[in-house]
Amino acid sequence: MEHIEVFRRLGVALAIGLLVGVERGWTEREVREGGRTAGIRTFGLTGFLGGVVGTLQPLTGPFLPATIAALLGLVYIAGKWQEAIEDKDYGITSIVAALAVFALGVLAAVGDVTTAGAGAVATTVVLAARTSLHGFLQGLTWVELRSALMLLAMTVIALPLLPDRALDPWGALNPYSLWLLTITIATLSFAGYVAIRLMGTSRGILLAGAAGGLVSSTALTLSFARYSTEAPQSARHLAAGAAIAGALSFARVLIIASALSFSMFGPLASALVPAILGFLATSFISAWRSKSDAQAPEIGLKNPFELQTVISFALLLGLISLVSKIAIEYVGPSALFVVSAISGLVDVDAITLSTARLVGSTIGVITAADVILIAVAVNMIAKVALAFTAGRREYGTALGVASAVAVGLGAVGYLSLRGLWLA
Repeated sequence: MEHIEVFRRLGVALAIGLLVGVERGWTEREVREGGRTAGIRTFGLTGFLGGVVGTLQPLTGPFLPATIAALLGLVYIAGKWQEAIEDKDYGITSIVAALAVFALGVLAAVGDVTTAGAGAVATTVVLAARTSLHGFLQGLTWVELRSALMLLAMTVIALPLLPDRALDPWGALNPYSLWLLTITIATLSFAGYVAIRLMGTSRGILLAGAAGGLVSSTALTLSFARYSTEAPQSARHLAAGAAIAGALSFARVLIIASALSFSMFGPLASALVPAILGFLATSFISAWRSKSDAQAPEIGLKNPFELQTVISFALLLGLISLVSKIAIEYVGPSALFVVSAISGLVDVDAITLSTARLVGSTIGVITAADVILIAVAVNMIAKVALAFTAGRREYGTALGVASAVAVGLGAVGYLSLRGLWLA
């Protein structure tokens, strides 16, 4: 190995230790001088030692790295033991972090430098997220944990066992694909669910609307509608939050469809991007005019990883996929418009997934875009109707105006560029 390459790898090993050391040193910055086992210098030298040992490995064999690692671990354990006696702190995170830094230093010397650097960043992120992770675990219920573990087991264990072929004559029901898509949607929804759990109701209605839009804009619209009857002075502000949720649900549709068929991005973006901007503009105007400082109410959202919720969505996705295939075969692509309108009353994700999967093999891009946009429009109308029936008139009116602006801008954008996609 060239000298310059050796110096570069040793520099990366040192940087790995310094990176982790900065986080450890900042965390224990209040500790008196000499009162902590390791800080930025010790971690930096630990990473550098790993790089040196890794560099010498071709000459010494694997015995030297193993011996140094064992001795290093004993030194850290001894120091941490004395620290524990003095401070009554029995955590071993710093010991594990030090061994990780040493191992990453070795990897930087003899393996892939990029991987070693990425490992150092990941280690530092995990260490720095202590408060957030502990707070999340404290707020996590047993039902949520059980649901996530059950779903994880079914995915890791059951998914590879599912047949990756269609089981019906129309080629619609592929158990492997259906379950994989279901898990993907559940994970996307869970991200918003976690955001709401971590954020709570202290960050305001608009942020709650944004997070709720990632999970279920319909559930959020209903929750805000019910709360508007208890806090009529905040009806417009709540409608602004529901409009934000609508904007996020549109963005979600665009991302899901484009991920399955990137050719869908252009046509859908020409309609959904103006609609999203319309929702956001009317939302901020409505929130500004309301001049309300009310906090968001508790949002009645189900855990997206609950087994019943996941299986229900998988069944709905399978049903819509099957009905869509049969309708196309016996009636023609135009039958999808009816299927889309009916599906939009219940859910948008299922029809988006099933339609995007048909692009290129059964239907064209424009037809698919028409189908998805019909479902989006019907779903939005259903939410406005829900706002009027479950909430105050001011809430329903404000959300209706925001929805009308979004539909109008979306229609103008889509019809203006539709010829471009047909060409």
